Amino acid sequence: MKKLLIVTLIIVGFGVQAQNPAQQDAKAKLQAARIALITERLGLTPEQAQQFWPIYNEYAEQRREIQNQFRQTRQGVNVNELTEEQRQEMIRSRMEMKQKQLNLESQYGERLMQVITSRQLMALKKAEDDFKKMIVRRIEQRRQQQLQQQQMLLQRERKLRQGNN
Repeated sequence: MKKLLIVTLIIVGFGVQAQNPAQQDAKAKLQAARIALITERLGLTPEQAQQFWPIYNEYAEQRREIQNQFRQTRQGVNVNELTEEQRQEMIRSRMEMKQKQLNLESQYGERLMQVITSRQLMALKKAEDDFKKMIVRRIEQRRQQQLQQQQMLLQRERKLRQGNN
């Protein structure tokens, strides 16, 4: 679940203005990698890509908005402390969000099918999922590298201390 949250936060970050040039550069690289992967996996022609990306970006933005709305309703909420009525409202809210997502997917699916084939549309979901998995894998790899570096530094410090004693 944490992995999904991390990926979602990364994807949501596309719509948020970066606070510094390094963040802007990282977001631009991430966006370029997503575009490259999806374009390649779908086998988009230049003509298709020109029509596909504005529609897809609009869809992705609206999807993020729905996710953000739901996230805001859950922000700071401890499920264990809710009343039965509040829990039922959370469930209704989640169902409404899922219905909005389904309606959005249906609406944009129809629009996208005017630009790409049904085979390409089916490949889109797989490409999106593969991209998310790739991002999660890279985040985990970086986290592991950082932990290894920290452990090496601690070991060096211990050896230096032992050598000084």
